[in-house]
Amino acid sequence: MAQTLPEWDEPRNGPLVLDVAGLRARAGSFLGHSHWHEIDQAQIQRFADATGDQQWIHVDVPRATAGPFGTPIAHGYLTLSLAPVLLWEVLDVVGASRVVNYGLGKVRFPTPVPVGSRVRGQWTCGEVEDVTGGVQTTFGLVVERAGSSKPACVADILFRYYV
Repeated sequence: MAQTLPEWDEPRNGPLVLDVAGLRARAGSFLGHSHWHEIDQAQIQRFADATGDQQWIHVDVPRATAGPFGTPIAHGYLTLSLAPVLLWEVLDVVGASRVVNYGLGKVRFPTPVPVGSRVRGQWTCGEVEDVTGGVQTTFGLVVERAGSSKPACVADILFRYYV
């Protein structure tokens, strides 16, 4: 479920900069949201080419236009694949010798992303736990779609920060 956004509607000027200790201090808190990103047909096609997912609802514009959404829609995994850029616009963790995308928790795609949609990431810092050599942080991601009351993607994203 999308969180109520703070009064400001634009991302801050640059990401929030934290070290590993700062991550611990922010556990359970709202971090912010990214800039808006438009999803166009060329990006959808590049994703289809890279993944081999050439499903007509994404890449066959005439057929998709006659289909259930009246236009092509982005792949759910394309929406999810935006997570790194959407996070880096919100958060910069400094002092780590390496950062590892460790995986995902629960992922859902509650509503489609029609071509031409604008999306942005809304981030929370969840649990921060010790692992050998660093910490594992579970971030909550809600991908909002402009004009939709439902999120396009909701996911738990796990990153490891090694010091």
